[in-house]
Amino acid sequence: MIKRKKKNKEHNPFYDPTLKKRHVSAKRFKKFTLTSLIFSVAFLAFFLFDMIGKGLPAFNIAYIKIDVTFNEKTLEDTRFAVPTEYRNLVSRAALRDLPKLLEENPTYMNSTQNIWILASSQVDQYIKNHNHNLKDKDIAKVDELYAQGLIDKKFNAIFFENGDSKIPEYAGIFSAVIGSILTLIITMAVAFPIGVMTAIYLEEFAGDNKFTRFIEININNLAAIPSILFGLLGLAIFINLFGMPRSSPLVGGLTLALMTLPIIIVSSRAALRAVPDSIRQAGYGLGLNKIQVTRDHVLPLAFPGIMTGSIIGLAQAMGETAPLIIIGMIAFIPDAPSMVTQAATVMPAQLFTWAGMPEGMYIEKTAAGILVLLTILISLNAIAIYLRKKFEVKW
Repeated sequence: MIKRKKKNKEHNPFYDPTLKKRHVSAKRFKKFTLTSLIFSVAFLAFFLFDMIGKGLPAFNIAYIKIDVTFNEKTLEDTRFAVPTEYRNLVSRAALRDLPKLLEENPTYMNSTQNIWILASSQVDQYIKNHNHNLKDKDIAKVDELYAQGLIDKKFNAIFFENGDSKIPEYAGIFSAVIGSILTLIITMAVAFPIGVMTAIYLEEFAGDNKFTRFIEININNLAAIPSILFGLLGLAIFINLFGMPRSSPLVGGLTLALMTLPIIIVSSRAALRAVPDSIRQAGYGLGLNKIQVTRDHVLPLAFPGIMTGSIIGLAQAMGETAPLIIIGMIAFIPDAPSMVTQAATVMPAQLFTWAGMPEGMYIEKTAAGILVLLTILISLNAIAIYLRKKFEVKW
């Protein structure tokens, strides 16, 4: 058997003594990155499962079927409309709305009707096996009614149809959703055209001088500062200086527009920069001037990227709370605004308020509101991806 001599590694021109250490270092780095990814996915999964577990019960609410008397006496004091033993089990808001129910059903007058009526938050929490403050006699009555099928959980339409309320079972997100929509309309109406025009000027028309570099540095710095500072700026300029109505979607939209502007400018400049110079040179070769080339050729090709950045900026603005707290949009607003100058709140601010309430029902409504907000934000990001893929032009 022929024995081969071991080659001396020191005399091998292709031998690298650090190669083994580099392979070990690469494997170690790969393990660290994989571990980080696993931790990130696990944290996200834990967060989602926790929110889903706490939020799903809020989409159902307890109703109780009892006799309700409609007459002159009960309309003056609606507490007498239900039997005494059920008064602690029925929602105060439902009793308050009995005159409205009578207007919808005039035949109920001077009669006793066996109808489904909203139960109190404590009854709702009890049948969901959550913390409650029901007394023993009320628990016995609830168990009896539940066994007879006279207490049941139904879809919580109140959560989507009502505004905020001090009565937990009667609180909803409708007014906050309308306030958020009006605020975001103002935000995009101001930030989008100004941001895109600024990006076009800086990228296509501005010269490379000290003033332009000064503007670019400040735009990048504005994109990095805490959002609460924009709230202070909005308070100082729009409310104190110009006297605009506090807590209104107009002030909220203008404040969020200041915060969103740097994001739109940076993303729009990146989209314009991605258009090849050959497109511009071809336009100049055909005799077009700079405005025509930018308007008719560069901007349409960059538009998918501009829209993507703008929608992502809009999604970030929708989830902001800190600047809106400063300008007063965290106030208790039960009614939905019909104009941008009326007092309003937004979804993140209302969820922040609910999270500080002691009642257990507010906690599950906070989780449900977070699920709704997450769904909207994910939808906005999905729309951004779809628009980019649909209108993107590849060279």
